[in-house]
Amino acid sequence: MKKLPLGIQTFRKIIESDNLYVDKTKDIYNLLSSNESNFYFLSRPRRFGKSLLISTLEEIFLGNQELFKGLWIYDKIEWKKYPVIRIDFTGFTYSNGIDGFQKSFLAEVKTLYEKYNLEIKSNDYKKAFKELIKQISSKEKIVILIDEYDKPIVEFIENAEIRNIMKDIIKDFYLVIKESDQYIKFAFLTGVSKFSKISVFSGLNNLRDITLEKGFSTMLGYTEKELFIYFKEHIKATAKELKVTQKYLKDTLKTWYNGYSWDGKNFVYNPFSILSVLTVRQIDNYWFQSGTSTFLVKLIKEKNIDVKNLENIEASKSMLDSFEIEDIDVESLLFQTGYLTIKKIEEKNLGYKKYYLNYPNLEVKESFLNSILRSFSNNKKDSKILIGDLVEYIEQNNLEEFFNILKDVFTHIPSVIFMSDKEAYYHTIIYLILTLIGVRINVEVHTNKGRIDAVIETETHIYVFEFKMTNTNQAIKQIESKKYYESYLLSDKVIYLIGVSFDSNERNISKWSFKAL
Repeated sequence: MKKLPLGIQTFRKIIESDNLYVDKTKDIYNLLSSNESNFYFLSRPRRFGKSLLISTLEEIFLGNQELFKGLWIYDKIEWKKYPVIRIDFTGFTYSNGIDGFQKSFLAEVKTLYEKYNLEIKSNDYKKAFKELIKQISSKEKIVILIDEYDKPIVEFIENAEIRNIMKDIIKDFYLVIKESDQYIKFAFLTGVSKFSKISVFSGLNNLRDITLEKGFSTMLGYTEKELFIYFKEHIKATAKELKVTQKYLKDTLKTWYNGYSWDGKNFVYNPFSILSVLTVRQIDNYWFQSGTSTFLVKLIKEKNIDVKNLENIEASKSMLDSFEIEDIDVESLLFQTGYLTIKKIEEKNLGYKKYYLNYPNLEVKESFLNSILRSFSNNKKDSKILIGDLVEYIEQNNLEEFFNILKDVFTHIPSVIFMSDKEAYYHTIIYLILTLIGVRINVEVHTNKGRIDAVIETETHIYVFEFKMTNTNQAIKQIESKKYYESYLLSDKVIYLIGVSFDSNERNISKWSFKAL
């Protein structure tokens, strides 16, 4: 059983340390064989293998064939050494704002001069970089690899003044690359966010964005076939450790970590989560914990995004391709950062496609909604524990304690929230709680014009809920008149119709009552 390269993003280190490497070199070969462009861009969420891809490309262009022995590409290309400039923007200094960034950029350029035994003659990093390209390409065209190109902008995304200055700096930098086109054999850029060409990439008008291209949809992430072949022994060992069957573990891994797609047909597992779960041998939330986006949650609240509508979003390609920094589209940002993914694509007519977005898997959905719930309710208690308590009490048929917890959640909602659309905010909290309960046990949540009806099914009971801003009797009458319970009548479980009323003055649940069928 080979060691798992958790946290290792360097191809050479993985190979030389005899760590497990999922062979993606056929995809890389297809990329290098394409003659349509020599400037490429690929967007993928964080912790998805972008840095490893850059590192692998670097070793290929440095001509290090022996590192690829046993891999698909080993005898498929002409191994030739090229000068390589690799820049990773995650390693730059951002703590001192613009000045710190520019100084670290110049230091990076100086390091590249030293690498090629050249003398730097300018303290302007852009001029120095342009001259560097010209000098080291005197004998052979160069390769430029840029990792996390958007880091300088994303780092200051909440500070409009610094962000806009940084945007112009990066824009000028890519203009230098464009002007050096005659010296460049191949250039590859990665990042999480795809900003519009107007705002950042206007200089690189020959850039080919392969983010949504079907041919490269599985270049990062693990396909199910790759998971079951490469990680066979690790899955066997993890199943034994957890005392479950391999089939059960495989099904669980699929539910938790699979589901990412950029073409609506090919789906991949999150590589960081898979490596984590098979290393720790415990199902848990790994990807979300490694970098929770508080900015996204804040943006959702500021723009009054209805979180109930984040499932089954319909989108156009232009919305997914990029967004403007000055007017961020939340749905587009959620897609690019990996919180939403393409589940299906419908081609309406030639040249027009409709994209359907949803949460990729259970890990992302549960973690993201938990994060939103904590933010909306302002409750300091871990929302996972809160949901766990709710599940425990409903499974025990302890409705008293179940509603005590719900009341406690609403107690922590800031009063200022209720100055605008009280009912919508209230329904959002209920939706989040019921959806998260549904992660643990069977819950069906139906939304209709702001009203939320829910059915919770346990081992012994079926609870049909109706939430109203008026009174509980009216809520129960609505359940009866619309016969929400009808499809459950053949069950041998006890059916409860539960009406819940909400007091907008108290900003809390005022009363609940039930009727047994």
